[in-house]
Amino acid sequence: MHIQPTSLPDVLLIEPQLYDDERGHFFESFHQRHFQELTGVSAFFVQDNHSRSMHGVLRGLHYQLSRPQGKLVRVVSGEVFDVAVDLRRGRPSFGRWIGVVLSARNRRQLWIPPGFAHGFAVTSGAAEVLYKTTDYRVAEQERCLCWNDPALAIAWPLPGAPVLSERDRSAPLLTEAELD
Repeated sequence: MHIQPTSLPDVLLIEPQLYDDERGHFFESFHQRHFQELTGVSAFFVQDNHSRSMHGVLRGLHYQLSRPQGKLVRVVSGEVFDVAVDLRRGRPSFGRWIGVVLSARNRRQLWIPPGFAHGFAVTSGAAEVLYKTTDYRVAEQERCLCWNDPALAIAWPLPGAPVLSERDRSAPLLTEAELD
């Protein structure tokens, strides 16, 4: 496993070691002890989520208030542009974002610690995203940010307007968002 720091403190890009031969390939998508040793993160995951979305769908930017979730995100089919936005007030990186391409082909994973909003846009025909979380989904704690907030200026690689849920369509700007 290779760990690559990103421009946002604590957000890490993870590349698993691939074992490839004439039969196909094998890799460990998660190994608790190796993850902790290499990242310094002692996350305990309590929930796995799996979503399937079509080209042009944008999910996010989602977060939870008093029960923030750390997320380990990977793509098992297709490709997405995955985004994390730092919502940790008082940090120099507050309001900054990072975006990376995650795909079934590159097998990269993104570690997003608690205190960040998360979202992704599907750039392939369809994509299946798996992510582990460090806390359970609590519907009444869920919030979202406006995907195209001019203050964030996220460079979503989409040719036109994304396909959004009603909740994501009506999400507030960062300056109006409810934060802990």
